[in-house]
Amino acid sequence: MKNNLFKISALRLLFFFFFSATSFLFSQQDDIKSLVNTSHLDYLYQQINVDGKEMGIIHIYSNYPDYKYADAPGEGIACVDDIARAAIFYMKYYNINHDSSAYNKVKMLTNFLLYMQANNGFFNNFIFQDYSRNITGKTSVAEPNWWSWRAIWALAEGENFFLKYDKSFASAISPQLEKAVKVTKQWLIKNESDSTQIFDGFKLLESLPFGTAADQAAVIVKGFLAYYQATNDTLVRNEADYLCKGIEGMQPDNRAYIPYSAFLSWQNTWHMWGNNQAESLLDAGMLLNNNEYIQKAQKEIWDFYPYLIKENYMSSFTVEHVRDTVIYKDSLKYGQIAYGISPMVLACCKSYDATKDVASATVGGLLGCWFFGKNPTGKPMYDINTGICFDGINNENEINKNSGAESTIEALFSMLAIDQNPIVKRIVLNYYNENVKNKSE
Repeated sequence: MKNNLFKISALRLLFFFFFSATSFLFSQQDDIKSLVNTSHLDYLYQQINVDGKEMGIIHIYSNYPDYKYADAPGEGIACVDDIARAAIFYMKYYNINHDSSAYNKVKMLTNFLLYMQANNGFFNNFIFQDYSRNITGKTSVAEPNWWSWRAIWALAEGENFFLKYDKSFASAISPQLEKAVKVTKQWLIKNESDSTQIFDGFKLLESLPFGTAADQAAVIVKGFLAYYQATNDTLVRNEADYLCKGIEGMQPDNRAYIPYSAFLSWQNTWHMWGNNQAESLLDAGMLLNNNEYIQKAQKEIWDFYPYLIKENYMSSFTVEHVRDTVIYKDSLKYGQIAYGISPMVLACCKSYDATKDVASATVGGLLGCWFFGKNPTGKPMYDINTGICFDGINNENEINKNSGAESTIEALFSMLAIDQNPIVKRIVLNYYNENVKNKSE
């Protein structure tokens, strides 16, 4: 046991030293001021009028080679899941660049989110071609689910944003957001449990949404923390704190063996997409002054992310206790998507913000290189000249060259975070210069 720990620690230190050293010793001058290109997301944006109300949407799909808009068959043309994230991106982008076009998009996209709230306080997800809400589809019904959490997150961020720039618009958001937070809080409290269940030898406390949904809990935490910032509602703060403790419980203790301090997503399964647990804990740790949350998030960053990079990434896996050891089963390498990489890049950047931890920034830089070819295909997934991010890696020889809303937005989240961190950006730009720019010249 001690020998294994020593080997892992030594490898980790070597890993960090090598990439930190090379990223600075061999850094080159570069004229790229920003990796962010909003052109494709701007193209996916459309302003519409519904019953006399102006609002904005983001078209859900855009397909190679001409990147014309495409619908989700049976679901609709646009969804809260994407539009909430686009609104948050444009808020972050505006705060840095003060782009008036981005500011208008934030307002219009926020209007769409308000339009999609149902009478029960939750949100429908999709709209159809005629701009009517899809109120019956399985992925669109107004219920406690991903799209409702993202709507709350975006509206809470929006309330903070407009309290700074337009208090009258913040006041328009407030009552609908308050209603959504209230019903969510009631639903969470009703479903909280101190019971445990064993999944393939892993004993987990069922205190999160749907028992063990740490992935969904992480998004709720984001929304509740933003709401707390806007309203100083201590009950919502306490609920966010409770969810964070539940997320902590989804991290196996043994950092020296599989799954290397990864936060499980659901039951005894980890999946790449939407693995926001570490990032949300970092948000909570910084806002609530809880160093334990920061330390738990950094365990995943330091122990699991380097392992994932070394393996050239995985899409998902399930862990099982077999006698005294833990093994992977049902492990999948593909598909790999921007929505899987982005939460890890953001977590690394926030870890650096919290503690000035160079190791986290170094890992974040290596993760960011996935977008520019440090992936199983060896080919770039994001084009800084167009803002297009491909929808995924199907296998080592095949890229899905469509570029829909989710991939575009998640890539831009990463690029914006990379731009703001000099260590991460230096590593990514060095890789880009050597493996993308120089090869295309």
